[in-house]
Amino acid sequence: MTEISERAVVRRLNDRLGFGPAPGDLEAGVEATVRRLLGPTTDAAAAAIAPPTGLEPPSKPKNQTPKTTKRNPNASEQGGAERDADAKKAARRERAAQERKLTVWWLDRMVASRTAGERLTWFWHGHFATSNQKVRNAAWMLAQNQTQRRLALGRFGNLAQAMIVDNAMIRWLDGQRNRKGSPNENLAREFMELFTLGIGHYQEADVQQGARCLTGWALGAKGATFQRRRFDSGTKTVLGKSGDFDAKGFAALTLTQPASAGFVVGRLWFRLVSATPPPTATIARLSAAYGSSRDVRSLLTAMVAEPGFKDPASSLVKQPVEWTVGLLRALGLHPGKLDEKEQTKLLAGLRGMGQLPYRPPSVGGWPAGASWLTTSSGVTRLQLAQQLAKKADLSTVDNATDRLAAVGALLGVDNWTERTRSALAALKDPAQLTAVAACAPEYVVSG
Repeated sequence: MTEISERAVVRRLNDRLGFGPAPGDLEAGVEATVRRLLGPTTDAAAAAIAPPTGLEPPSKPKNQTPKTTKRNPNASEQGGAERDADAKKAARRERAAQERKLTVWWLDRMVASRTAGERLTWFWHGHFATSNQKVRNAAWMLAQNQTQRRLALGRFGNLAQAMIVDNAMIRWLDGQRNRKGSPNENLAREFMELFTLGIGHYQEADVQQGARCLTGWALGAKGATFQRRRFDSGTKTVLGKSGDFDAKGFAALTLTQPASAGFVVGRLWFRLVSATPPPTATIARLSAAYGSSRDVRSLLTAMVAEPGFKDPASSLVKQPVEWTVGLLRALGLHPGKLDEKEQTKLLAGLRGMGQLPYRPPSVGGWPAGASWLTTSSGVTRLQLAQQLAKKADLSTVDNATDRLAAVGALLGVDNWTERTRSALAALKDPAQLTAVAACAPEYVVSG
C-alpha cells in the first residue's frame, strides 16, 4: 500500500485528533505529534478557559389572577394571557442567550485545544447525540459536555454508564417517562442501536426488558433522581443474561456483547480515519488494543498506527465545526473575543452550514462526507470565511513574495492543484485570497 508522506501524516493527525494544525505543528514529527495529542498531558490551554456561569433555566412565572372590573369583566383574562406570553418570550430569550454563551465557550476551547481531548469530546457529543432544542437546559448540556470531556479518552464503559443516567440524555430520550407498569423504550432502544451495539445485535425482547432496567428515574429542577417506587424490580432477561438489572447494569451488559467492541471501533474509524470500513483483520487488532477495559486512548493510539490511517484514499470531508474551528485557529481568532455582532454571524454561519454545537438534528447525530458539500453550504462557507478573514492579521500573506505559498502556510496546505492555483492567482486582496483558499478542496477535505 502506498502511504502519504510523514508531513502529511502529521497534518492528518492534527486534523483527525484535533481541529487542524496550529502554527509550527507541521514541523513536528509523527511520534512527537502522537505524544502531544494522545499522551497523558492535561490540555492546559483549553482548561484555562473557564466554563460559563449563570446557566440555570429561567424561573417559571407564578400564576396570578388579577381582579376583574365592572367595565370589562374579561380584562383579567386578557391581561393574564398577555403577561404569560411576555413571560414565555422572555424565558425563550434567556434560554437562547445561555445556549449562545455555552456554544461560544466550547468553540473557544476547541480553538485553544492542544490535545485530542477536545476533539474526542466533540466526537462523543455526536455519538451520544443530545440536542438542547428538546432539553432546553444549558446547565444540563454543560454538565453532559463536561462528563464527556472528563471521560473522553478513558474507559468507554465509564462513559456509557455516565450517559445512561445523564440529566440531558434522560430528557432527550424520555427516560423520565419510563416507569414501572408504563415502560418507555426510547432510551433502551437507542442505547443499543446507536451507542453500544448497532442494528442487528439485539432483539425486540431486549428493548422491552432493557426499558424495565431503566425505570425509576425522575427529572426535577435539580436534575435526575432515582425513585425506588418507580423502579421495576425483579428479574429481567437482557441479551441472554438474567438478573435484577438497573440502568448501569443494563449498560454494562451491552458492553459485554461481542459486537460492542467492533461497533465502537467502527464508529471511531468512520469519523476519524475513513468512510470505508476497516478490514476484518484491522478490526480484530483494534479491538485487541481496546481490550476488556474498553480503553479509548489505547484504541486511538493503535488506530493512528494502522496502515489505513496513512492510506492516501483515507480522506474525510471536514465537518462544518471542524472546518470553522480550524480556520479560526489558523487566523488567530478566538470566538469569545469577537464582538456580539461578529459572534452572531459566526453562529449563523455554522447554522447555515448545518452544524451547531448542542444542536444535533437527531439522536443519530450529524451526517458525514459529501452531505456537507451542497451548494448552499458552500455559499455559507465562503461568506463565513470572508467574514473571519476580514478580522484577521494577514500581513504575512499581504507582504509575501509568493502569496499562494504564504496562504498555504497559514492554512497548513503544502500544495495547491493547478485548478485551485489558477483561481487563487487572480485574487489581490489578502482577505479575499485567504477566504477563497479556505474554501478550496485542499482545505475543506482532510487529505
